[in-house]
Amino acid sequence: MSQPFIVSEAAPPTKIGGIGTYAACPVGRPTSRPSAQPSSRPFVRLLRRLAIAAVSLTSLSAAALDGPQSLPVIQLGAGMYNIKAEVARTPQEHAIGLMHRSSMPVNHGMLFVFDRPERQCFWMKNTLIPLSIAFLRDDGTVVNVAEMKAGSLDSHCSAEPVRFALEMNQGWFSRRGVKPGDRLAGAPFGTPR
Repeated sequence: MSQPFIVSEAAPPTKIGGIGTYAACPVGRPTSRPSAQPSSRPFVRLLRRLAIAAVSLTSLSAAALDGPQSLPVIQLGAGMYNIKAEVARTPQEHAIGLMHRSSMPVNHGMLFVFDRPERQCFWMKNTLIPLSIAFLRDDGTVVNVAEMKAGSLDSHCSAEPVRFALEMNQGWFSRRGVKPGDRLAGAPFGTPR
């Protein structure tokens, strides 16, 4: 729901010059010099902030619509298996995730990093490939694994509060015997890989 947009109430009329005419000062205080025009700086700053916000939202929408995002990659490990995981840290990166990808290499995935442990839930809107997701404790221990169908709006949630979730191609964890209680290695979990 949108909030009403109010810039400010109009200030009392300000005398312009010495000719006896008055003009309303739409924003800010009347100037102390009678010959100066009313300051529009606060209004300009507000317009600038609104423009920046609009560009940011448009960029996020365009990124989500145009194609997959490209994020930094780190190395993780699950036993003898090496994983190249893109790291999604911001809410915008989380929202886009692995959307709009038609394929993903076998040992590649995406690690979602959250600020604090909470119950995390994922869906597959605009995700073209089926995925498996492992919810992970701070030390890399697998809490639970879920299989997710491409394009599904079903929620898949962690069984307990977690800060990490790792998405891989569907069946990746089960084919490698990775199950709850197993521990992944890598810098985010405090263990080198």
